[in-house]
Amino acid sequence: MWGFGRMRTVISYSQLLANRYEGQLDAEADEYIEFAVDGAKRMHSLLNDLTTYLRVSTDGSPFEPADCSEALNRALQELTLAIEENQARITHKNLPTVMADARQPVQLFQNLIGNSIKFRKEGTRPEIDVRAARSNDMWQFSVQDNGIGIEPQYFERIFGIFQRLHLREAYQGTGIGLAVCKRIVERHGGRIWAESERGQGSTFHFTIPIQRELEETDL
Repeated sequence: MWGFGRMRTVISYSQLLANRYEGQLDAEADEYIEFAVDGAKRMHSLLNDLTTYLRVSTDGSPFEPADCSEALNRALQELTLAIEENQARITHKNLPTVMADARQPVQLFQNLIGNSIKFRKEGTRPEIDVRAARSNDMWQFSVQDNGIGIEPQYFERIFGIFQRLHLREAYQGTGIGLAVCKRIVERHGGRIWAESERGQGSTFHFTIPIQRELEETDL
């Protein structure tokens, strides 16, 4: 994309400027260059996440049988560095096979588990449990953690695009991740919601319809 190419160029030249002239200019100039580099990186991240959000519907693949246990494993592979750095413990039961755009359950698990690791309690090892159970004609998935939790008045707001509950200095991010999750789940005919108490961890639930032709793979 044109925007990404231009943004990468801005980042590259800003970093080159910072590396070449660090310590040769006054402290105020060094600070301005640092602001420029940081701003360009944040804009690149925002463009990337916004593109992901838009492509959930516009660039989706046809639905096919998707093994959610496999999708979870792929998501955990993408999160390997964050898991290892924070010594996160992930537990899960066998997950069902659903009709889905095979890439999107991976993104869904990656965003939810990534959030659980990001919003961990200071000094506490993140513990995250993933499971699924039948609920009428739906599979109801849950991702439960022992993190900082969310106050009930924000349960709806957190799924809006560009919504942040914390200062960027405290928690990095663009405020798009949960909006992507909501868009993915709704594309698959389900819904997503949160249960939490501040300081007591959070559980994110989402549903995906059960397909009769896949019932032999049910839990």
